[in-house]
Amino acid sequence: MRKKLIPSFFSDSLVLFWFFTLVVFSPCSLLLAPCLSTQAQQPAAKVPRVGILTTSSASDPLTVLRHDAFRYGLRDLGYVEGKNINIEQRSAEGRFERLPELAEELVRLKVDVLVVSSMTVARPARKVTATIPIVVVAAGDPILVTSLARPGGNVTGLYQFSPELLGKRLELLKEVVPKVSRFAFLNGADAPAGNSAFKDQGRKVAKALGVQIQLVEVKAPNPDLEGAFRIMVKKHIGALITEATPLTQFHRKRILELLEQSRIPAMHAEQEWATSGGLLSYGANRTDLYHRAATYVDKILKGAKPADLPVEQPMKFEFVINLKTAKQIGLTIPPNVLARADKVIR
Repeated sequence: MRKKLIPSFFSDSLVLFWFFTLVVFSPCSLLLAPCLSTQAQQPAAKVPRVGILTTSSASDPLTVLRHDAFRYGLRDLGYVEGKNINIEQRSAEGRFERLPELAEELVRLKVDVLVVSSMTVARPARKVTATIPIVVVAAGDPILVTSLARPGGNVTGLYQFSPELLGKRLELLKEVVPKVSRFAFLNGADAPAGNSAFKDQGRKVAKALGVQIQLVEVKAPNPDLEGAFRIMVKKHIGALITEATPLTQFHRKRILELLEQSRIPAMHAEQEWATSGGLLSYGANRTDLYHRAATYVDKILKGAKPADLPVEQPMKFEFVINLKTAKQIGLTIPPNVLARADKVIR
């Protein structure tokens, strides 16, 4: 049987038509199988995960403010939470014994960087992992690093504490209450660096000023703050300096209430105490330190090793005076002291 042959004109036209359609309208269709295969082989980009661990309460407005400052810092560097970075936040809610458990939880989540609020948190975190980079927001005692210039391990960050600051706070407070001769230094048992500063700078400056200063230490998990204030009243303490420790920070509200009740003038290490009702503060802005901590996270996510990232120290310290609190306790701030304030709350 003879086969019908399609005229060459029609066959050639059909070939040209399909070729034109495939090339112009679907460039990938000539290599459809390879294209689909290539797309299937491309893995989704890994979104880095950052853990935040703190001793304070997650609902504390100050904690929220500081963690927001960290997020803003990341945003300034091009990170968008939920898009190209994920953040896992854990808070011990003042229960320091939970820190090892919470640190282990974040390690199990395989965070790429662990951001901790202080050395009190860094210590249990360091025991859980020696490989995950740890960024300390406000170190009070750099015992986990070889040196500030070259930390040498998996811990780096910002070093807030300086023994000389205690002496400076005492000097400023003495100017505000020139007739007071008995001072106290309230410190948490979780902050041995504060005790060292008291023995060194505190006593030294007190002797130079001709005043007495006494250490008052409170311990976790249930610090007897009321008992500490009863002791101070009994010993005729005329003014108080508080140290910025995780323990005192967590009980900030109660300490400020007791200060108001006892009408004891006080100097604090962080300006957030003054903005929350404290009389005076002198120190670095810790909220700003959280913002700066984002830079460390960015560098580490881009390949830098914490061992090679120098521990930074604050360059600016702010003096804040709360005139509303001064009025409540019947205290007049000398004009020469008022003129030196970086911020005055009226």
